Amino acid sequence: MRIINGDSAEVLKELKPESVDLIVTSPPYDSLRSYDGCKWDFDVFKKVADGCARVICGGGVIVWIVNDATVNGSETGTSFKQALYFKDLGLNIHDTMIWQKDTITFPDTTRYGSSFEYMFVFSKGKPKTINIICDRQNKWYGEMLHGTSRGVNGEMFRKSNHKKSCVKEYGARFNVWNISGEKHNTTGHPAPFPVAIARDHILSWSNKGDVVLDPFCGSGSAGVACKETDREFIGIEISPKYCEIAKNRINNTAVQMSLF
Repeated sequence: MRIINGDSAEVLKELKPESVDLIVTSPPYDSLRSYDGCKWDFDVFKKVADGCARVICGGGVIVWIVNDATVNGSETGTSFKQALYFKDLGLNIHDTMIWQKDTITFPDTTRYGSSFEYMFVFSKGKPKTINIICDRQNKWYGEMLHGTSRGVNGEMFRKSNHKKSCVKEYGARFNVWNISGEKHNTTGHPAPFPVAIARDHILSWSNKGDVVLDPFCGSGSAGVACKETDREFIGIEISPKYCEIAKNRINNTAVQMSLF
């Protein structure tokens, strides 16, 4: 487990190419919050994205969780620009997922309240690890599968290789995840990332012993999740204050061992 205090755009240059199995991170969103004076604009983003694309291994995955500010009545669209930039770097947009929250951030009288964030899943080629979480309770549990599909002309037809079986109690998750944010924030960081989201992506796209990187370590949520799931962790954080928060938070998680 390593926490590196520094500018992620520069620190990424020092890491070995293709040395990381998974990147899970939530970078600053436009100028929605001030993270201890961290500078963030699209030029800085491109340097970080270039570094991420260099250090992620073949078959590795980058989970990039972002949202947009609303400026002069229009959403900035920065999240989409970032996704397309990663694609220009040669990565696949493997999935566009949604983090559905149970609250809205800012009540608004001119549009529906925003209650989600994008979770872009990029891959360098085909993902080498896919562990789909199957904890979604099926509505039709116990019912017989009908074994039909819809053709390109819209007509329904029965699959010739269909085997009679019943709907299982639990199925694979959809790509919209309903996960509550961190309540009663006591970390000292203005926007702690939910450990549950980091943990579930780590379980989905990596295996035990893999190296997971968060280039915007913040309060260390991804590090906590790695400790809980037996992964190696590298965190990069520009703020010395947040580095200390992350170190203490990871050290104080359930697995009792000194990391730093």
